[in-house]
Formats: sequence, C-alpha cells, structure tokens
Amino acid sequence: MRFDDPWYDALASGWGELDGTGAPAPAAPPAPGGPRSGHSAAEIYLEVQRSAAFQEVRSRYRRFVVPASLAFLAWYLVYVVAATTAHDLMARPVVGAVNVAMVAGLGQFLSTFLLTWAYARHARLRRDRAALDLRWDTQEMTRGAER
Repeated sequence: MRFDDPWYDALASGWGELDGTGAPAPAAPPAPGGPRSGHSAAEIYLEVQRSAAFQEVRSRYRRFVVPASLAFLAWYLVYVVAATTAHDLMARPVVGAVNVAMVAGLGQFLSTFLLTWAYARHARLRRDRAALDLRWDTQEMTRGAER
C-alpha cells in the first residue's frame, strides 16, 4: 500500500538536509523572480492571506468543520438529554443486559473515531496539497525579505 503524503520529506531549505559530504547543505538560492524586495515578512503573509488560494483552503476547511462540528454537538446533546430525561427509553434492553444507553454511549466513541477519520481523509484529499503549495510559495517569497 502506498501512502501519498504531501508533507513527507518536505523540509524547508537549510533545515537538516545534508550535502554529499555529510555537512549541512547551504540554503537554496532565491527562486526565479526572487523575493519581493522591499516587502517585510508581515506584508508577505498578509498578501498570502488575501490570496484566492489561501481563501480556497480556508473555505474547504470551514465547509467540512462547521457542519461536522454542529452534527457531532447535536448528537452529543441528544445523548445527554435522553440520558437525563428519558430513563425508560435508555433502560430499554437491546440484547441481554445491553440497553439503549450502553449502545448510545458506545456510539459516542464510535462517532468520535469516525469523525477523526473523516477529518483526516478530507484534509488529505482536499486541503493538504494546496496548503503545501501555499507554504512553499510563502517560503520562497519570504526568503531574503526584510525582517
């Protein structure tokens, strides 16, 4: 099984790479076009934050997180309210000594793991590559920028 992780082996220049002799490699020269001279790092980050690519990454994040959080919170509140107010429903046996409350409680754990899996999958498929591209672009723009 091949795991395509966009963050794997994505070290920033000069952060641990070795040259052929075993010594740390020098920082890479600026990209063609060079950094935006005269811009501070703060200005560059604000420019990136206003960019369409950054807004798309944030939009994809919000489109998943907001509905998922609301659904999970609603499911949790239904469980708590039912456990405190609907004693007869929660005490109803399902199989042997297992009742509705136990099944719903285990469902809370299961839904937590499913939500975590869904979030990681969504991030990997919909956001990681674009975020990595933004990271590299930002790094190239800030390399050599005025501090």
